[in-house]
Amino acid sequence: MPHFFINSKSVDGEKIEFSEDYKHLVKSLRLRTGEKLLLIDENGIQYETRVNEIKPESIVAEIEKSYPSTRELNFELHLAQSPLRSDAQSLVVEKATELGVHTLHPVYTDNCALAKDVITKKIEKWQKIMVESSKQCERAKIPTCAPMTTLEEVIKGFDRVIAFCERHTEFPLKDYLRTNPIKRGEKVLVIVGPEGGFSEREFAFFDSAGIVKASLGDLILRAETAVIVGLGNIIYENAD
Repeated sequence: MPHFFINSKSVDGEKIEFSEDYKHLVKSLRLRTGEKLLLIDENGIQYETRVNEIKPESIVAEIEKSYPSTRELNFELHLAQSPLRSDAQSLVVEKATELGVHTLHPVYTDNCALAKDVITKKIEKWQKIMVESSKQCERAKIPTCAPMTTLEEVIKGFDRVIAFCERHTEFPLKDYLRTNPIKRGEKVLVIVGPEGGFSEREFAFFDSAGIVKASLGDLILRAETAVIVGLGNIIYENAD
């Protein structure tokens, strides 16, 4: 059942009239009356609907069932990541969305693969990928791709910060999470570096800032693989 986002103001009793994604639904997917649609509003309320009417600029659907969505983590998972080139970064953005990330923070690191101006130009593209991925995996809320930042700035305002490192690690991520479980509602920032890894200066910064340096095992992973493995392990150990 297709999944699309709407505004709660579109809900009127047992009906929903909305214009979001109209062209995509009508022109590309060739939506017809009688078909079912799964809609969700900004409050995380899911609506199972059936299309009653397709107007020139809007769609009218009858609500068959509504309920709070469960497609979100019970804690805030944020990702600070040094952007990669081309398809690798698109994969990171897509999979981070599927894995429940609340916000993606593109971080310019010492060994970053992209120049600062390139990163800035890519933000809009990455946000669009997040929107489409959210529809496909039925996320309750669309995550945000934040403006480019630095390691020094991005760590502010979180309950805990974990950096995935292939060197200079303190302990395996699994051991850390089992002795320090994430609490419901906690804001957690995960940091993943570029293909070239973090610099000695950045490792020193982690130490001075008290950031946990965790290992994902003995294997050396590509940066995009580290994102998927690391976030997956955090979810496995902590999500309901």
